[in-house]
Amino acid sequence: MVGRSGIRRFWRDDSGLALTEALLTIPIMMIVLAAMVEFGVAVFQWNQATKAVQIGARRAAVSSPIVGDGAYASLGDFSSSGALAGDPVPGIPASVSCRGATCDTARLNRLLTGGDGVCGAVGSGFVGMCDVAPFLSADNVMVTYHRSFLGYVGRPYGQVSTVTVELRDVTVDFLFIDTLLGIDNITIPSQPVSMTSEDLCDTSTICEY
Repeated sequence: MVGRSGIRRFWRDDSGLALTEALLTIPIMMIVLAAMVEFGVAVFQWNQATKAVQIGARRAAVSSPIVGDGAYASLGDFSSSGALAGDPVPGIPASVSCRGATCDTARLNRLLTGGDGVCGAVGSGFVGMCDVAPFLSADNVMVTYHRSFLGYVGRPYGQVSTVTVELRDVTVDFLFIDTLLGIDNITIPSQPVSMTSEDLCDTSTICEY
């Protein structure tokens, strides 16, 4: 039988204590480290998306309409108001928008990939949206043109518009903490950026709307 002295020795024995503490704390530290890394990646992608929208708005403001020539021409149609060429733009709100497959495919691709036509690589020409945010696709980008009531009726290259570029359904997927914490993904907000258009005509084409 173990006497009282043996029991006292058992309670005073601290051999293996460090290993036990390590077994308890190391899993917690690994989870915390994984969470920090994954949230850091999420913040980085969020910043990439923000910069991409800024680039897209600036590019859309000086490029041929992403919605297509016909849709954009409707913003300059004031026949129902009786306004004549040269008159100030009537204060009649109107807008046209497109997203993904509803946009002009070539122009949206140019907005996304830039001057080199390659996503994720900055070569010759200008930078595109997915050059700075490679996870973006055409379905994630929505472009809207609003009448700004600037300029005049019959202005070459169409009416002066307020161009808004924003994101849709862009998510950051987690690799580890989704299973541990039950967080599947984070949806990045639309982050709309608006700019006043210039002459909406690519240098390689002749545009009249």
